[in-house]
Amino acid sequence: MQNHFPLWKNILVLIVFAIGIVYALPNLYGDDPSVQVSSTHPAKLVQEQANKIESALKAGGFAIKTFEFKDGQVLARFTSADDQLKAADLLREQLNDDYNVALNLAPTTPTWLRSLGADAMYLGLDLRGGVHFLLEVDMDAAVKQADERYNDDVRLALRNEKIRYQSVSKDSGYIKVKLNSAEDKPALLTLLGKDFRTLDVTEPKEPDQVWLKLSEKEQRDIKKFAVAQNMTTLRNRVNELGVAEPVIQQQGENRIVIQLPGVQDTTRAKEILGTTATLEYRLVDVEHDVQQAVAGHVPVGSRLYNDRNGNPMLLDRRVIVTGDQIVDSSSGQDQDGRPSVNISLNGVGATKMGKLTQANIGKPMAVVFIEYKVETKLVNGQKVRHKEKVEKVINVATIQGVFSHRFQTTGLDSPQEARTLSLLLRAGALAAPVEIVEERTVGPSLGQDNIDKGILSFVVGFALVVLFMAVYYRLFGMIANFALAFNVVIVVAILSMLQATLTLPGIAGIILTVGMSVDANVLIFERIKEELKNGNTPQSAIFAGYDKAFATILDSHFTNLVVAVVLFAYGTGSVKGFAVTLIIGILSSMFTAITGTRMVINWVYGNRRVEKLSI
Repeated sequence: MQNHFPLWKNILVLIVFAIGIVYALPNLYGDDPSVQVSSTHPAKLVQEQANKIESALKAGGFAIKTFEFKDGQVLARFTSADDQLKAADLLREQLNDDYNVALNLAPTTPTWLRSLGADAMYLGLDLRGGVHFLLEVDMDAAVKQADERYNDDVRLALRNEKIRYQSVSKDSGYIKVKLNSAEDKPALLTLLGKDFRTLDVTEPKEPDQVWLKLSEKEQRDIKKFAVAQNMTTLRNRVNELGVAEPVIQQQGENRIVIQLPGVQDTTRAKEILGTTATLEYRLVDVEHDVQQAVAGHVPVGSRLYNDRNGNPMLLDRRVIVTGDQIVDSSSGQDQDGRPSVNISLNGVGATKMGKLTQANIGKPMAVVFIEYKVETKLVNGQKVRHKEKVEKVINVATIQGVFSHRFQTTGLDSPQEARTLSLLLRAGALAAPVEIVEERTVGPSLGQDNIDKGILSFVVGFALVVLFMAVYYRLFGMIANFALAFNVVIVVAILSMLQATLTLPGIAGIILTVGMSVDANVLIFERIKEELKNGNTPQSAIFAGYDKAFATILDSHFTNLVVAVVLFAYGTGSVKGFAVTLIIGILSSMFTAITGTRMVINWVYGNRRVEKLSI
């Protein structure tokens, strides 16, 4: 028969429709403003800690809708966003940095839907509210840090190989090695070829000198690594902040976009995201005179630092352990009640620390706090960014015994500084300094306004299309309207199954697919009308309409799909959100506009004699 689907095809369409309804349903239930509390350490919360949190909320006079403790996490639901924010502030004040306190929107999806894995879509920053940061990675600083590291490594390697040298210094982008004798040059070149292959070697006219420089490939690799490492570190820091559903992605070669839904107080977020802080542990040089070093005669194996009060100190050039070897940290107090940070090292760092403390009992060891600061100043009416590396000795203590994996660092100004430093060390150090070059805040009321206007625009557009199709194409138009609703359900269901983030551009993409879906039916219906005018029977006209319009529909949808894929591949942020909904909408509209409407029309007009079509 011309207009008849086999049973399996009817069942397939109905199954797709049923699945679409089930997985689109959670978006109708909404969310509860909630506070989520979890542990900052690998160990999860226990029931006793959960009871403590619940008691604190009840003592604060909050009306808790539900209080859930599951999988080592606490989730407290509230009836209003105002209670949610106040409760989060209360918990942050009363709980220490062993806890993460996160604002969240907990779905009210029924249990039977959640058991099927059906969850609502996430809402983007423009719909939920929050803060948007654009960070720029200082690539030059990353290369400069690598230069300094190689400078120290070359000097240490020369000592280990017993190659005599007068100086190793940085000048004009080169690491210049001056030997005691030109006879040692072959040994130096052998060392460089074995351990420093990433450095380009230049031999100047002076026979006792060798100049070294980072190769172009190594510089590119350092810059790529800096961005990748910074993204990992920033993601860890955002997790420490306790932000639900953050967006962290690279933009261009040296920029990172961070979106924090639900965050309204940007001060704390900027402090954590933009700070480049770490620690270094070094032995104090007690053999040389500090005043001579201040006068410019710094010993070869030492470096000059200042403590918090500006007093000069000589420290050993060799670093015992650095911040990247710290695997865990927490703030606390020492025996005298002073703020401190408890440090845990990885295996490599613990081995180095253990060997050094064992060999240097009774000697002083210093803790160097390193921070990169970026200040914007007005110079001749123009904003100029000034970058500064601040290094200061925050603590000097005598090594009383052997320690390795765990120890305590003191010398911090306040408990707040201890908590911040603990968080930064726990999340990891940035590979290169970052600067916040753009900041936008979207209030929750504006986000709700965007949702309301987005829904209104969709409803108005959908209603006008439904009205036009019903009036102009009669029964066929009503069938097209059914397919149109079917298409929207499928798009929402797929976005929910993918746990995609819905933004305003995403809503625009859904609205556009409504027009594209009905456009396919218009082509089919107009073709059917032409076939009827040419004298074909109604059954033949239906068959020919779908058959002959298919090529045109496929062509138009394919070209739109190509554009959407290109937008997704090369776009960022909101453009990607628009492209995702557009791609899903194009594919689903091909199914609903052709197969969906054809199935219903076959039910209405198939398997019987038809004299006239309602079109």
